[in-house]
Amino acid sequence: MGVTQYYLAQSLDGYIAEADGGIDWLEDYEGEAAVTGVEPIDGTYDEFIGGVGALAMGSATYEFILGVDSWPYEDLPTWVFSSRDLPAMEGADIRFAKGPVGPAHAEMVAAAGERNVWVVGGGHLAQQFADEGLLDELILTVVPVVLGSGLPTFAGRLAEGLRLTGTRPYRNGMVELRYEFER
Repeated sequence: MGVTQYYLAQSLDGYIAEADGGIDWLEDYEGEAAVTGVEPIDGTYDEFIGGVGALAMGSATYEFILGVDSWPYEDLPTWVFSSRDLPAMEGADIRFAKGPVGPAHAEMVAAAGERNVWVVGGGHLAQQFADEGLLDELILTVVPVVLGSGLPTFAGRLAEGLRLTGTRPYRNGMVELRYEFER
């Protein structure tokens, strides 16, 4: 059975997007590491997404993706959590959910089978999964950009502790941190 992961990139000061939801700071980032032993960043997303069997995302993340030309998650079943009615994206396996994340999480785990559930975003949704003890792993790529304000990685304090399980520096200056939730 897979695990439930919150996999994301954040600014050095802990934001996943600017206050207006923009991520130009991430999409336009070009950096370079000045240390030895760094890895290329190419291919790590492909490795990650290959282990994903189902997705969870909040309405703001979903609406951001609606502005893209095509659905980036192929045939992966995706639960979109929203209190509003939103349009389904053509060609995507979208399932809308309202209310607590627990009941939908059980469906996601069943749909994912042996693969993982990815909590795509945002911080409020990740907080709900964490508050219900449903997050197993945090895979956080720190981008050396300081935004000063924006949308936080989590919406509040975590009740569970985190145990560092790995680090990976990339040649573009980003650093991946892997944590598991202590239970």
